[in-house]
Amino acid sequence: MSYPFLSEFDIIFAGGGSTACVVAGRLAACDPSLRILILEGGQHTLNKAAHVQPYQYFTHQAPGSTTMTFNIGNPSPHLNGRAPIVHCAHCVGGGSSVNFMNYTRSPASDFDDWEVDGWESKSLVPLMKKLETYEVQADRPTHGYDGPIKVSSGGCKMSISEDFIRVGSKYHKRPSSDDSNDLETCNTYSPWFKYIGGTTGTRSDAAHHYVYNQAHNPNLQIWAGKRVKRVIFEDKRAVGVGFTNDLVSCPDADQSLSTVRASKLVVISAGAFGSPAILERSGIGAEAVLKQCGIEQHVNLPGVGENYRDHNGAFVPYFAGDEFVTMDRLWRGEESVVQEHLALWKSNKESLIAQNGNDAKIKWRPDEEELKAMGSTFEPRWKEFFQDRPEKAVAILTVFAGYLGSSGLPPRNYVTAEIIALYPVSVGSVHIKLGENGKEDVDFTTGYLDDPSDIVPLNFGYKKLREIYRRMPSYRGEVAAFHPRFPEGSAAVCGEVAGPVDLNAPDIIYTAEDDEAIEQFHRDNMQTTWHSLGTCAMKSREDQGVVDARLNVYGVTNLKVADLSIVPKNVGTNTYSTALLVGEKAAMIIAEDLGIEYRL
Repeated sequence: MSYPFLSEFDIIFAGGGSTACVVAGRLAACDPSLRILILEGGQHTLNKAAHVQPYQYFTHQAPGSTTMTFNIGNPSPHLNGRAPIVHCAHCVGGGSSVNFMNYTRSPASDFDDWEVDGWESKSLVPLMKKLETYEVQADRPTHGYDGPIKVSSGGCKMSISEDFIRVGSKYHKRPSSDDSNDLETCNTYSPWFKYIGGTTGTRSDAAHHYVYNQAHNPNLQIWAGKRVKRVIFEDKRAVGVGFTNDLVSCPDADQSLSTVRASKLVVISAGAFGSPAILERSGIGAEAVLKQCGIEQHVNLPGVGENYRDHNGAFVPYFAGDEFVTMDRLWRGEESVVQEHLALWKSNKESLIAQNGNDAKIKWRPDEEELKAMGSTFEPRWKEFFQDRPEKAVAILTVFAGYLGSSGLPPRNYVTAEIIALYPVSVGSVHIKLGENGKEDVDFTTGYLDDPSDIVPLNFGYKKLREIYRRMPSYRGEVAAFHPRFPEGSAAVCGEVAGPVDLNAPDIIYTAEDDEAIEQFHRDNMQTTWHSLGTCAMKSREDQGVVDARLNVYGVTNLKVADLSIVPKNVGTNTYSTALLVGEKAAMIIAEDLGIEYRL
């Protein structure tokens, strides 16, 4: 089929998330004459308070949000029949514009595990340094000090997080460190720094720091509210894309297909959900998936949409003392408090406006006693993956100074404990399908908790975090409605209390019934950590890969994928750092392909 092309660019990005902004921004800076177009289904984020002011990050999770897409998974027996919901960003800058801003980096060995030429850690560390300005400590060899993305401690330190480090180190018998993001340090209690500019107090996102800051270049264009439907081919060569007005961003606009031509390259950068969908709508994928949707197969690539990975998360709230500083009054929108902190933020940036409430963590590995308590189900996974790799954390344990939820709890102070299980075994898939109304829908299997070992870190992490918080000064008990339902008379029964227990108090003793309550709680409540990746994996074609080491889609030319969907194996980190890194590497690869000078 031939299409009348609306206009022509050199490079078109199908999607305007974190990675697309990095690649497009770097290429435009290297060669301002390149005509670059970013097509993004969501709206612009330029200087909008909900995206610039760090404390507002939680608003993007609210029901009815237009800055996130809510992907509904297939019901799973391992989640007690529940259909999980996984959010992904729907705005310029993607996840960088809406995420929690936690600065975390993978151990270097994660990248070596990919076994992909050119993507080894020794090749990537210079790019990790290139992208950041690490404002926290000077002269750290694995950190960068002249990059576009700022890393700081945020607007002000919160005593609850300082107590987490102090109590955690003493009770949990782990050391503390000032940097657990040096690509190898693990199992220490440490500050949790943020993607927030220390001097500006604003979110350090990819949109503002790679593309919006090049508004002077007319050759770099962002068309927001445009959803890419498919890639246009001439034989096997990608020559453009077809797009429509996005139904969420432009609900009343015409939905007819428009096309735009790419003279040099099309880069799909729509994330773990969007990128495989664009490929499948373009006839690239498994025959069975395409046939069910009435799409003629252009390239047989059965790995498209497979290998879906995420981290498993669990969040539980506790009561906190009234005298402690939390984010709750800001998050509830109490006008006098908001205005007070906005005034401070505008004057010196030292304000809760420049906070996410999350200042401390441990990348946790169990010791021998803990492994024994975790039981035999986790033992094979420990021995196969973790035991001889001391840089690999099993989970991140942390607390937020405030209630992360939308259940309308009474207006008081809270702390939310979070467990992020980092390397789950289970794998899912994301494909397009035809819904009952004949319109396109998503066929999404999360895989959450399919492997029996995956729930074990959540179950043990719940107990460990509860013991730590019980010993912190701000502790005033559990919000029982959002904890496991322990049987009456159990020592584990939850409820409000007057204050913390002594540091040397005995741990709660859990019965077999209590353990079952914790397990059922997690099957009913565990959720995404918004770290979806892997669905256009950078692997060999024979191993269900979708792109090669230079991000070329197998079976066609002039078409690449560059986003978290290309990551072949899971990574032990909040994934914004990985998205930025993929962008920097992709920019280098494309510059080389086009003969453009690219300097580290």
